[in-house]
Amino acid sequence: MTEREKMLAGELYDCGDPELIEQWHAAKNLTLRYNSLKSDDFKRKQRILKKLLGGCGENVWITSPFYVDYGNNIFLGNHCEINMNCVFLDDNRIEIGDYALIGPSVQIYTAFHPADFRERFALPRKEGEFAFCRTQTAPVKIGNGVWIGGGAVILPGVTIGDNVTIGAGSVVTHSIPSYTIACGNPCRPIRSITEKPPQNL
Repeated sequence: MTEREKMLAGELYDCGDPELIEQWHAAKNLTLRYNSLKSDDFKRKQRILKKLLGGCGENVWITSPFYVDYGNNIFLGNHCEINMNCVFLDDNRIEIGDYALIGPSVQIYTAFHPADFRERFALPRKEGEFAFCRTQTAPVKIGNGVWIGGGAVILPGVTIGDNVTIGAGSVVTHSIPSYTIACGNPCRPIRSITEKPPQNL
């Protein structure tokens, strides 16, 4: 298996692999360009997103600055709004459904490291080369109609169902079922949301 294949399979992998480093730099350069564009330069922003992301639906709005690891493991549905200063560590797949609202400074992580430092630190590389920590991953899936409040952190392996609201500042360590409001650290459901909107809406 290549290091990228190991990464996507959730196995320990080497972040310093040349193929991954090349993709990492490409994503950083694209986000640098995206974040430096004028706020109303919609056409060029959309062209960059098409190159950067693995999949991008219609009517997607991402306010700068926006930060990713690889970009090509991020898949956005239609009518998504992502506010400023979000960080998506997409070492594995991050999938976000339709009509998602992601608040400012939300962080979505798919990467984690061994707890024991002897497993975490790889063998030294050639002189002058940086030795990245050994890493594993787990995907994150966010359903349709989800609102994630500002400053929330979504940890690897989490699935958030449809029509879920996550309170600001929450740390989501476990999956959250559909049609719920959840908050806290660790984040827990606190009440249900009516599955269908009222008739007068």
